Amino acid sequence: MLQNLGLPGILMILVVVLIIFGPSKLPELGRAVGRTLHEFKSSAKELVSDTKDDVIEPEKQELMKSKS
Repeated sequence: MLQNLGLPGILMILVVVLIIFGPSKLPELGRAVGRTLHEFKSSAKELVSDTKDDVIEPEKQELMKSKS
């Protein structure tokens, strides 16, 4: 969907956002979006690492049993 969005489309979206929120609210809006994305990325990384730990730990235990 976003692949077909060219420069004119992006400019139109920016103009509409500027009209709706005004120039004084844009920095605040940008910070909020940035914080939200950062929080989402950190949560996703944590979830992936927890899942990897859940998968890897039983494999390590099986290897330890087979070596004994």
